[in-house]
Amino acid sequence: MEAQLPNEIPSLDLADFRSGNPERKARFVQQLGQAYQSIGFVALKNHGLSNEQTDKLYSDVKAFFSLPDDVKQQYEKPELAGQRGYVSKGKEHAKGRNTGDLKEFYHVGQEVDDASDPIGAEYPDNIWPSEVNSFADTSLLTYRTLEAAGKDVLRAIALYLELPENYFDDKVRNGNSILRPIHYYPIENPDEVPADAVRAAEHGDINLITLLMGASADGLQVKRRDGKWISITALPDQIVVNVGDMLQRLTNGVLTSTIHRVVNPPREKMNSSRYSVPFFMHPRSEMSLAALESCVTAENPKKEADITAGEFLNERLIELGLKKK
Repeated sequence: MEAQLPNEIPSLDLADFRSGNPERKARFVQQLGQAYQSIGFVALKNHGLSNEQTDKLYSDVKAFFSLPDDVKQQYEKPELAGQRGYVSKGKEHAKGRNTGDLKEFYHVGQEVDDASDPIGAEYPDNIWPSEVNSFADTSLLTYRTLEAAGKDVLRAIALYLELPENYFDDKVRNGNSILRPIHYYPIENPDEVPADAVRAAEHGDINLITLLMGASADGLQVKRRDGKWISITALPDQIVVNVGDMLQRLTNGVLTSTIHRVVNPPREKMNSSRYSVPFFMHPRSEMSLAALESCVTAENPKKEADITAGEFLNERLIELGLKKK
């Protein structure tokens, strides 16, 4: 059934799913699934992040990005294809574009604490800036909190798709997820940047789902199915959670990875910073993204060839300019 096109993203409460109340849980599952079929985004409260935790992370993030460029670049390792540490200004561009986005960011990856899990050998070590002493602690605490929320969102998605609730559990255990603090840096003279440069050009996320901590300024927009762009502003106690391309591929397009972007502020405000912290929830590299049998029908024939999550990620890193062929 085709849903009406929304003018805003739905607001949901993760406490409903975690409540132990069957009716509240079932309602959450249905509302989440319907949102992900229509617009691909929800705003979510009771996700587990406290105000104190959030404030500490943002304090550390701002402290790092305020360092001189030559200091930050000590933590940039091009041989890691941007998967750990710092990625400098303008390095990443959206798929299909050559102009770099007006941002710099830092990547924190999975810390595998199970020595018996061979996946640990696939992941490079995290890189920590010595100039910000608590950066590792605040980042990893945020990583674990958002990872736990993401696992519950995926459990709800599994139920909506009439799969076992724990369908995704083993696929995301020690998954290749990334926490990405982003600084959309000030532009003192807008005439000095390419005319088509934006903070983040329109794109779909690579991963299963993205959990985005509230941004410090407006600018996030999502594209409805009719092509209209609508602005997204989460309340202070909410995060924004959206479907990524891997989940869209797995569900043969039943769930929607909606195109989104971060537009530039008015010219007179381009000399201000904007910060956001997305958590890109990835599965293990060996997970198959082959379309689920239940999502392939005569009305919705199979759209994509079979591929693993690791193969798909590799393709996209090349397209984004972070990895060489």
